Amino acid sequence: MNTKTLIGLIAMALVLLIVSSSLYIIDERERAVMLRFGAIEKADLKPGIGFKVPFMNSLRRFDGRILTLDSPPERIFTIEKKALMVDSFAKWRIKNVDIFYQATSGDEATAIRLLSQRVNEGLRNQFGGRSLQEVVSGQRDELMADLISGLNDIVQQEIGVELIDVRVKKIDLPDEVSDSVYRRMTSEREKEARDYRAKGQEQAEVIRADADRQKAVLEAEAYRESELIRGEGDAEAAAIYADAYNDDPDFYAFVRSLNAYKTAFKGKEDMLLVDPKSDFFRFLNDSKGKAR
Repeated sequence: MNTKTLIGLIAMALVLLIVSSSLYIIDERERAVMLRFGAIEKADLKPGIGFKVPFMNSLRRFDGRILTLDSPPERIFTIEKKALMVDSFAKWRIKNVDIFYQATSGDEATAIRLLSQRVNEGLRNQFGGRSLQEVVSGQRDELMADLISGLNDIVQQEIGVELIDVRVKKIDLPDEVSDSVYRRMTSEREKEARDYRAKGQEQAEVIRADADRQKAVLEAEAYRESELIRGEGDAEAAAIYADAYNDDPDFYAFVRSLNAYKTAFKGKEDMLLVDPKSDFFRFLNDSKGKAR
């Protein structure tokens, strides 16, 4: 290999090096800035192929997709000064590459730390103005919407990122207070159970008293009707007896005497001291019942 060929190869290698150092490719999933000796020359480079000055310009690339900030549980107090352990996460992405690079020097860990501080501060402010019932169930969606709306402008101006969503994964009581809270909840439930039982017993007494009253009314009405029927029967029987007596007074007197004998001599040990010639035995002394 002669000298001209060697020089040509070296020149070609230098050209290829310069060209490769001058070209860059930005992926659609990336955000990038161009630096000139460490200072930002161009911010938010567009996706595609671009050119830069070799050895003078350099690129810093960042993930432009939606990222997740999973913060550790934090102790937060409600408006009643009740402590809660809140486990949350946030979705975010880079919005302004220029501000992001200046605030974090391009370090994603620094961005996560700064964003986590802001999110925790926002959660404390939102929880601190609401009761335990509101943050647990009643106003959870409203709380998250207020938090995102209040933090978005701040984090875009300070860190250059967009806060897309913040969600609470879990809310727990601290270990030192959970036992006392559970005991208080148990006592409250027991009190409610006693109240319900007392109301049930009161209603049962009312129902039982009404049933007893209805029973007494029904029995009184039944007794009144039975007495009326019995009276009508007795009157009808008396009328029949009267008619029979009028038709045949001797036969009626005979039947009455037989009934009297049956009643008087019902028991074997019964003893009756009566004059045999008395009117009581007149049908025994004479079949026609004529008195002697």
